[in-house]
Amino acid sequence: MCDGINTANFQREILQSEMPVLLDFFAPWCTPCRMLSAVLDDISEDYVGIIRVCRVNVDDEKELSDRYGINEIPTVIFFKNGRPTDRFTGFRSAEEIEAMITRI
Repeated sequence: MCDGINTANFQREILQSEMPVLLDFFAPWCTPCRMLSAVLDDISEDYVGIIRVCRVNVDDEKELSDRYGINEIPTVIFFKNGRPTDRFTGFRSAEEIEAMITRI
């Protein structure tokens, strides 16, 4: 999982990524975020070379949160070819997330 996505590296790491990206907007104090993080860690290992799993700390990156309309956390946005293609808010199981990945 790639941590530390910020305004400075967002273009390169997310929008210019050759692979689809699952971008998790989270906060370290958020319990559902921590639960989802465990699921996303497993997914990032299972889908190496297929999808990149990255995270944005909303407390540190208000500009990115505002740009993508993040009002609740966790929120996950899927990017493909630099464009958001799907999103969800709240905890989801690995199976639900994997089903979304297959649609990308």
